[in-house]
Amino acid sequence: MESNHHHDRTTSHHSAGDHPAPEIPTPDNPTSGDPEALAAFVRRVRGPVFLPGDDGFDAERSGFQLAYRHRPAVIVGAEGADDVAAAVDFAAGRGLPVAVQATGHGLSVATDGGLLISTRRMAAVRVDPVAGTARVGAGAVWEQVIEAAAPYGLAPLNGSAPGVGVVGYTLGGGVGVLARTFGFAADRVRAVELVMADARRRRVTADSDPELFGALLGGGHGFGVVTAMEFGLLPVARLYGGRLVFGADRVEDALAAYVRWTETVPDELTSSVALIAYPDIPQLPAALRGRHLAQIRIAYTGSVAEGERLVAPLRAVGPRVSDELREMPYAESHTIHQDPSDPHAYLGDNALLSGVDAAALRRVAALTGPAAPVMCVVQLNHLGGALTAAGGAGRRDAVGHRDARFALRLLSPLDAADPAADQETARALHAEALAAVAPWTVGRSVNFLFGGGGSGDWTDAEAAVARGVHEADAHRRLTALRAAHDPAGLFRFHPSALPGPRAGEPVAAAGPAGR
Repeated sequence: MESNHHHDRTTSHHSAGDHPAPEIPTPDNPTSGDPEALAAFVRRVRGPVFLPGDDGFDAERSGFQLAYRHRPAVIVGAEGADDVAAAVDFAAGRGLPVAVQATGHGLSVATDGGLLISTRRMAAVRVDPVAGTARVGAGAVWEQVIEAAAPYGLAPLNGSAPGVGVVGYTLGGGVGVLARTFGFAADRVRAVELVMADARRRRVTADSDPELFGALLGGGHGFGVVTAMEFGLLPVARLYGGRLVFGADRVEDALAAYVRWTETVPDELTSSVALIAYPDIPQLPAALRGRHLAQIRIAYTGSVAEGERLVAPLRAVGPRVSDELREMPYAESHTIHQDPSDPHAYLGDNALLSGVDAAALRRVAALTGPAAPVMCVVQLNHLGGALTAAGGAGRRDAVGHRDARFALRLLSPLDAADPAADQETARALHAEALAAVAPWTVGRSVNFLFGGGGSGDWTDAEAAVARGVHEADAHRRLTALRAAHDPAGLFRFHPSALPGPRAGEPVAAAGPAGR
């Protein structure tokens, strides 16, 4: 259903009669200018408009990521595509850069000034069981799609966390629970509806504009504000999956066995292994407090009997802390990873790898284990399979580094009250861990770059990392296309806004995409 959240006109700038005429933000002075122009804009949109100091401003700019928040001069809580178009038109006419937020999980570059479009109210989901498709609004999350598709025996290519926004995840490519079997989430997209820098609404398909459509899939951040998306669903109602959890005495053995095992499994099996050294703190359950665990996560679309046979070499590693493998409805696929559902503060980085080396992985495990200066969750995702193929015959998309065999992901929780306290320590730890796998690093996944970017001004090291999201030729193509569609750089708060790679520039081995 369409979101029915309606603003309170006594607590936002939606009605000019409720307040003195507000002042229009400008790049030089974001809280001064022509008050009548802002009042006219407020009357033009259905959703609420917030300025700094308004009730609701902080709540609207906040998302799942608590370590960093956008710092806009004005926020528009869009209730539909017309609101988005009006907001883009307003911003473009005044030289205000535009950022977009739905859930705020993947914040990599935070605004400092400018206009923030909050799409969380645009959360409609519609499933067509005959066509096997879903159409979602910009604010929809995967949990909604899973629940809407399940009664028809259908499933989307969602990620491990059901609360993540559909659109942002898919524009970055989207490596999901069944990725090796069915490919990237972007591979299933049929149409993208968006508002571009000229404030015009467009519906883009592979037939209507193959160049722009391909650029949106894997490189779509920075071309406009997506208002809706249509994609294909899959005939998947159940799977065999869960976790095998090993204690500290088996962490190295489990990691080594997992890497060997990935060379033997079919494309119908998608998996990852996570290494987690839990701190000994009272906030954690007693069963986790102070423990160092290896968790192997499994999702297999074949039979239970064949799944049991395939995981036998992993069980042979030794006694498990827990063995949670079972047949489950697809709607319970989120229990495989058990990602946290509550907002929290974190810093994250990753590397896409052409291969792995046992000694290098042992080095990563040692650096991030119980002796690490800050907690660091390590996850190694097995890639390949259907991820290596483009989404259709003759279809050209912008998903980077499809030939990568593994993704190594690092994530460190931070103190939400004082994220800066451990930020540099975590950043240095991530850099050291990723340096261990530098010889095999081919690039980065934009879906897993979690930083606290500033105003879009990047250091050379940060820029090199962000450029690693795509191969050099693809990045140049995306940069040229973005310049054609957004010559003023309105949508600059993303790695897509960076200039193309310099000739001969190596792939960066460490560092986050934002500051």
